[in-house]
Amino acid sequence: MYTTTPSSALPVGRGLLYVTFTGIVWGTAGATAALLYGGSGLGPLAISFWRTFGGLVLLLAVRALLRRRSGTTAGAVPYEPVRRRMARIAVTGMAFAVFQTAYFAAVEGTGLAVGTVVTMGAAPVLIAIGARVTMGERLGAGGVLAVAGAVSGLMVLVLGGGGATVRPAGIGYAFLSAAGCAAMTLLTRRLGKGGSGDPYASTISTFTVGALCLLPLAVAEGLWPQAHELGRSLLLLGYIAAVPTALAYVLYFAALAVVRAATASVILLLEPVSAAVIAVLFLGERLTMTTAVGTGILLTAVAALAVTETRRGTVAEEPGGVAVVG
Repeated sequence: MYTTTPSSALPVGRGLLYVTFTGIVWGTAGATAALLYGGSGLGPLAISFWRTFGGLVLLLAVRALLRRRSGTTAGAVPYEPVRRRMARIAVTGMAFAVFQTAYFAAVEGTGLAVGTVVTMGAAPVLIAIGARVTMGERLGAGGVLAVAGAVSGLMVLVLGGGGATVRPAGIGYAFLSAAGCAAMTLLTRRLGKGGSGDPYASTISTFTVGALCLLPLAVAEGLWPQAHELGRSLLLLGYIAAVPTALAYVLYFAALAVVRAATASVILLLEPVSAAVIAVLFLGERLTMTTAVGTGILLTAVAALAVTETRRGTVAEEPGGVAVVG
């Protein structure tokens, strides 16, 4: 079904860079959403919809511009039966919508600390298990230790301040969000293995289904921002649609062609680190010893996995330019 990858396929090192960038800019989305909550009157469902819909519009415009400049109508893509393609698009898009919406519900239901640690702590575990079962990807002893270290660092980072409240409904939403993230990541990784897919097409189709799923819920919640500080709200919505959504997801889906799913999920734990840095530098929060220790553990685990993945990618590259991934 999928042909071998030419020598110009995305290098593993660049894929790791893409995932790292994605994790960092995803951390800015939370701060942007917090600013929107304060002045736009929008709720989490409406912000998720505008984030997804705005990212979709931007990607369609960029893709049309690139095609016009190159003089081509479409890139080479692997053959895929119509029914399978439609099923993949539907499942990926719905998983994306569940991932975003359930996370906001978890934060509302059990608080930011517990909601974040359960969602982002469970996702790498679910992805590692799913990648092993469905694609035979093995982390190895070092990889397992790195995942455990990353989750431990995240728990120290998020829960170290104390005062967290655990509520069953919120925990359920957090696990649902983690499951949505795992499904989206594993499906994209499995079908994009080898780098022959089109990350623009993958992202556009995912955003289209996600926006359609979110639209009725956002309308019920309240779709339009308040007229007060409308310019500021539109600017923030533009940023959240462009950088941590359109750009980040294109890079993320492209990286999943060469970076193992479990490795990508752990590197994405840079998101809370990025959010913590933003809080210290721009929101006036103080850097505590707990935050510093948790960040250090998490960054060490991410660096260890990055080194392991780079070595794996170098070994997997055959002389003929055919990448053997997974």
